[in-house]
Amino acid sequence: MEFRTIKEDGQVQEEIKKSRFICHIKRVTTEEEARNFIQDVKKEHYKATHNCSAFILGEQSEIKRSSDDGEPSGTAGVPMLGVLENHQLTNVCAVVTRYFGGIKLGAGGLIRAYAGNVALAIKEIGIVHIKEQLGLRITLSYSQYQELPNFLKANHLQEQDTSFTEQVQTTIFVDKNDKDSMIEGLIELFNGKVDITDQGLRKVEVPVPSS
Repeated sequence: MEFRTIKEDGQVQEEIKKSRFICHIKRVTTEEEARNFIQDVKKEHYKATHNCSAFILGEQSEIKRSSDDGEPSGTAGVPMLGVLENHQLTNVCAVVTRYFGGIKLGAGGLIRAYAGNVALAIKEIGIVHIKEQLGLRITLSYSQYQELPNFLKANHLQEQDTSFTEQVQTTIFVDKNDKDSMIEGLIELFNGKVDITDQGLRKVEVPVPSS
């Protein structure tokens, strides 16, 4: 199965009309994990005016929950959930802590503030596409290795687990359907003088370019 989630856990904060909004966002895999995270944030920010939350779970995004935590109905949790949905994320929980600054924002202002705070966190932290890919271990001479970066760039690939001994060994991960064409491309690039070993399937995290 393939799905998208945040690159890592993190938080961002911003001030909107003297209210402080802090978005805490975390990768989670169970409802219990999500609820524990929400409780942890509430404990840490027990003096805050509100700790609103939203989470999506499951590789098919089967479970969706949100809470306005005392804000007017539909002005916090649902807009936060909407941002997670718009980015097609799952296995993620967001909690936005608000410290009221004395200026009321109105329903529209609250929706923009809570949704915007989550969107800002996602933008700063980044998104990854988690999918099963096939590992190819490549053994090269040092002079051959100088030619590899252009091939990787052209095919939007990244190398991993590179080791430098008498020769260079590195691993690339490719979609199963691209295996044959990638092997052919490498053989052509190095005139058949390359050793490629199939490493089998592994779940990998592929960064999603920010739009």
